[in-house]
Amino acid sequence: MKERFNVDGMTCAACQAHVEKAAKGVKGVVSCNVNLLNNNMDVELSSDYIEGSLESAVDKAGYKAYKGGDKTQAKALAKSKDHALRDLIIGFVILLLLMYVSMGNMMWDWPLPDVFDMNHNKMGFALIQFILVLPILYIYRRYFISGFTKLFRGAPNMDTLIAVGSTASMIYGIISLFMISYGYYSNNFDMINEYHKNLYFESAGMILVLVSFGKYLEGLSKKKTTKALEELMDLAPKKANVLRDGNEVTIEASELKVSDIILIRRGEQVPCDAKVLDGDGSVNEANITGESIPRYKEKGDLLYASTVLESGFIKAEATKVGDDSSINTIIKLVSEAANSKAPISKLADKVSAVFVPIILTLATITFIVNMIVGNILDLDTNVLSLSLNFAITVVVIACPCALGLATPVAIMVGTGKAAKEGLIIKNAEILENTSKIKTIVFDKTGTITVGKPNVTDYEEYIPNLKSILYAIENSSSHPLAKAIIEYTKDSMDSNINCDNEEVIEGRGLIANINNNEYYVGNYKYLEDNNLENNDLKSKIDKLSNEGKTVLVILENKKLAGLISLKDMPKENSKEAIAKLNALGIKTVMLTGDNSYTSSVIAKEVGISEVISEVLPVDKGNVLNDLKKKENGLVAMVGDGVNDAIALANADIAISVGNGSDIAIDASDIVLIHNDLNDISNVIRLSRRVLNTIKLCLFWAFFYNFICVLLATGFLYYINGFKLTPIYGSIAMSISSVSVVLTALTINFFKTSNKKEEVKVINDNEKTFKVKGMMCDKCIKHVEDACLKVDGVKSAHASLKTNTVTVEFDGSLNSSEIIKNITSAGYKAKEAK
Repeated sequence: MKERFNVDGMTCAACQAHVEKAAKGVKGVVSCNVNLLNNNMDVELSSDYIEGSLESAVDKAGYKAYKGGDKTQAKALAKSKDHALRDLIIGFVILLLLMYVSMGNMMWDWPLPDVFDMNHNKMGFALIQFILVLPILYIYRRYFISGFTKLFRGAPNMDTLIAVGSTASMIYGIISLFMISYGYYSNNFDMINEYHKNLYFESAGMILVLVSFGKYLEGLSKKKTTKALEELMDLAPKKANVLRDGNEVTIEASELKVSDIILIRRGEQVPCDAKVLDGDGSVNEANITGESIPRYKEKGDLLYASTVLESGFIKAEATKVGDDSSINTIIKLVSEAANSKAPISKLADKVSAVFVPIILTLATITFIVNMIVGNILDLDTNVLSLSLNFAITVVVIACPCALGLATPVAIMVGTGKAAKEGLIIKNAEILENTSKIKTIVFDKTGTITVGKPNVTDYEEYIPNLKSILYAIENSSSHPLAKAIIEYTKDSMDSNINCDNEEVIEGRGLIANINNNEYYVGNYKYLEDNNLENNDLKSKIDKLSNEGKTVLVILENKKLAGLISLKDMPKENSKEAIAKLNALGIKTVMLTGDNSYTSSVIAKEVGISEVISEVLPVDKGNVLNDLKKKENGLVAMVGDGVNDAIALANADIAISVGNGSDIAIDASDIVLIHNDLNDISNVIRLSRRVLNTIKLCLFWAFFYNFICVLLATGFLYYINGFKLTPIYGSIAMSISSVSVVLTALTINFFKTSNKKEEVKVINDNEKTFKVKGMMCDKCIKHVEDACLKVDGVKSAHASLKTNTVTVEFDGSLNSSEIIKNITSAGYKAKEAK
């Protein structure tokens, strides 16, 4: 069982590590993934888990965990965040006053009342700074409460560093106050002059305000990283019109149940996945399929949640509701991916877990070493003040946040950007590994090709063969069977009944009709049963060389006929393969079809290697062999139906679908828009995200190494260079914000789905311009009108170009085509 908990109190990567450690120590917690960016954690629980034990363990670690459904806690958290800007404004105003007193009077002789002027009243000068810093300490008291609580519990975090730095500054400042007072008592003016210059009250205030300013900017940047997911969530329908006891009522979409009867009017969202019962209309499915042209829906068609009915009226039955609907499934996948961890983050996680203790130890060593060196060199300065300056700067300048944010922000932005482009990536590990793909294996039918073959050649040697073919293929759902059914449906004979159908894997099927045995399938069956026919083989080879799939029809093991079909490549297949080749990726076609047909298709689209005549059960073994042979990872692209075994055996499984056929269980990546160009897009995006993560991690490690090194003060003894806590707090704030801003650059990633138009000149093709087509139904009307003309073999209409292209034998009467299209209710003319 998987659960999501919100977690309050996390401020840095060390917090993330502490919460994860606490959660994993709870009995019944199988796995735990804590996300600093979203302040939540996903846990997998076993049956041994005791309700409430996780919340208790996290509470003991100094944080608060509660289930995501607790709206009261969520509202309280949101309210507390709203106070951040108010506190920041008040803090800055007081800090400016404090800086005016401490720095303006000291460095630029800015005017002050004598009672606060350092030249007239050094005790007053020190006291006013102490008084001014107190409100800042109160406003940001949470750093001290959280920091010291976690320090005493043995789990220090970034708040601990801030609290220790500010507290050390305050303690030294208070000591200076007493020393100034004692100087006046003992008339020791050298002591007074020495301590009034090193009060550190402004450092304590500056640390708190600047760090909070950095955290505020960081929070604003974080909100932008989740923008894509929020936009996706906004697509989820809110209301639904349903029939209850014969009356129409409006309810929340979340209250819908399977089998509810829903009513959808023009301009309304489809509230859930549903099946049309009555009515019709054009539905805009752009947010699911990526297709901007509305699809015509009528009785029996499927509707998807969040799509919009642009015209018509539809009555439908709910089939998938709530979290099971298509849009909510997509939202869930994107959310889970955004919360997951990439393998590249493991080093940062390990460092983050020990980062704060190391920094505190290093600050202590810095203080001791500087005290020793300063006294040995007998410096003309206050050695205690100097050593404390370097120790506090080490504590303040170190930034575990940069380490903790480097990976999750890039993952969040990357998965959000992918979702916006119709690329659903299951988790961060898959996102990272996609960049390492070196070989992509494609299924042929429905992936490279349209998946809807048409009959191109037909020969019959016995009477009534079409009726027999219809009876045999009528119960099959195979794409070839559907094409044959469509071709022979006019010859349907209800008196012909098919018995004892038997599918022969990888060959075809056998059926009995009126005590006669019929076989429909490929030539391999003839070879298996010693029924070879050289003339037939030559004819099949000729048709196969044209990229056609040839099926032999036998009656009682004697040749009864021949039928060939061709499944045309998708219009974007060639372009998509070319883009993958340009990325240096090897492409392979894996198919059960014969070598002739598959080789022709592969050559047409530019695939370099073909593995043909492979049974579905053997495709997994082929993938395993390729994984051993090829360098880098091997991906498989399919529709998730006939190639589920191959998808399961690939390093990365990519399925193409239209939103309804998402093979979630078998796939790692789903291309919602059913566009093969998106394969190169997801690889390029993965590489961009991985490079961004590397840059963020480099910056985080480089920043901490260099800045902490400079803060130790070793350069002071060489050239007098000295970093103060003020500059340290500024640098620390900049580091966190810069990491988040770097990750946000992923949003500038551009996909390349623009299809290149290639003009193919064919003497047996003509294209006609058509006006008036608006939906899929229009396409069918125009194509049917063209197919009625003698000699027309095929017709393909397009809404995007407003054209229909017809393929014909011999000569074509163009005026008859135009006449038929006009009779169907459209305007047509021959294209130039």
